[in-house]
Amino acid sequence: MTTPANLLRVEKGHADPEELAAITAVLLARAASQPAETSSDAPSTAGWRRLERQSGFRPSHSWQG
Repeated sequence: MTTPANLLRVEKGHADPEELAAITAVLLARAASQPAETSSDAPSTAGWRRLERQSGFRPSHSWQG
């Protein structure tokens, strides 16, 4: 169970209550600004490329840019 005492943990150093409140406000603001997940029938694709499946050289005129 998450209680206010263990909601955030400082891994290294010491954080004042004001610093913890500031980072909590930033994290909550970022979470609130994320768009709601939409359900679609289209499959999702990865936003990154698997470099081990790419050739080492791609010419400048390649269509795979």
